[in-house]
Amino acid sequence: MQPLPLNLDLDALRSYVLGLDCGSFALAAQRLCRSTSAVSAQLKKLEQQCGTELVMKRGRHLVPTASGERLLGYAKRLLELNDEAVLVLKGELLQGEIRLGVQEDFGESLLPAVLGPLCRLHPALRMTTRIDRNAQLMKGIREGTLDMALAWQHPEERMDAHLIDLVSLQWIAHPNWDPAPLLARGEPLPLVLFDAPCLMRSRAIKALDDAGIPWRIAFTSQSLGGIWAALQAGLGITVRSAIGMPASLSPLANVLPSPGTLGVVLLGAGNGSGEAGRQLQSLLTQAVQQAHATHQD
Repeated sequence: MQPLPLNLDLDALRSYVLGLDCGSFALAAQRLCRSTSAVSAQLKKLEQQCGTELVMKRGRHLVPTASGERLLGYAKRLLELNDEAVLVLKGELLQGEIRLGVQEDFGESLLPAVLGPLCRLHPALRMTTRIDRNAQLMKGIREGTLDMALAWQHPEERMDAHLIDLVSLQWIAHPNWDPAPLLARGEPLPLVLFDAPCLMRSRAIKALDDAGIPWRIAFTSQSLGGIWAALQAGLGITVRSAIGMPASLSPLANVLPSPGTLGVVLLGAGNGSGEAGRQLQSLLTQAVQQAHATHQD
């Protein structure tokens, strides 16, 4: 008689996937409302079931081994199928439509992790998504063409806004671009910025003006892709969050005055879009906080 196949523990798989997605099993434990030791025990149990190590240390973080990477894709599919089955049996599959706006900084880096699972779990839910600049997102909320928008907090706007996180702003440039020679000679720093009005543009100029550092506008763009391309060409520096920053660029460490922090908000979070809106709000909040925690480390 053939032995029965091994059944992987779904709770352990959920802890494993969330720990890698968060970049921290301690953070995963908080999200799962469990102790860190309980999550560690689940990871050990999963490794025993698989007969191989699934994670290894790299610096301060745990990253998947080759076997762990292979397991990760299967684990996500198993969990999605499990969650879909539970929703179907409970009659809780979501329907309706949500019109979401997303600021450019968060489009590529956060949307796949948020919209993919939501749409796979709720195929009857219609999502309409627009990536745009802050002013257009706020206009969409005001005019009712968007139900919800993930945006930067504007200090002068009085809108229905749920604060998700305060994100550190960074001076960003090509790794080979060094401001030290220009600073030593007192020459203006070349800035790569959005056209005005722009919150990041204002922060960059104010930080340099307050420190008495001369500057000049070297490149302007109406799109974030244009900003990143100009930085990769070595045309100057900009102020943005490291969330969504291309791997070919890097923050300047403690060379220039800090541009401070900026809030990430969800506009229109109280617009009454029902359970679908609440789930989307929760997923967006987790994605922003996880991304910020990763870049802080």
